Amino acid sequence: MPTNPNPCPCGRAPGFSDCCGRYLGTGAPAPDAESLMRSRYTAFVLGDVGYLQATWHASHRAPLLELDGGVKWLGLEVKRHTVIDADHAEVEFVARSRIQGRGQRLHERSRFVRENGHWFYVDGDILP
Repeated sequence: MPTNPNPCPCGRAPGFSDCCGRYLGTGAPAPDAESLMRSRYTAFVLGDVGYLQATWHASHRAPLLELDGGVKWLGLEVKRHTVIDADHAEVEFVARSRIQGRGQRLHERSRFVRENGHWFYVDGDILP
């Protein structure tokens, strides 16, 4: 069986267009907080600042977002997706990267809110 030439960086589905590609650049809302978190990871991998800004809740959104072009994203592991209620959720994840040849690990518990049918990243706590 041939491998997909365009796998999704988030690791959930074999093809980008069947996974995070459904949300990036289309305006289609992610159906849940985990899907939004995965699509935001993919946006970091692809350098899609517009998507990151658009999916960041206005109450915490950075006025200017510049990505470090020296980061090589290596993978994502979703540890937990906790639905708090219909409009609030948390996602715990570990994202691995390499910066100037050194391995990095970001372990975060992120908070999400849904408004008008769209999920937004609010903020998160860095975990050990």
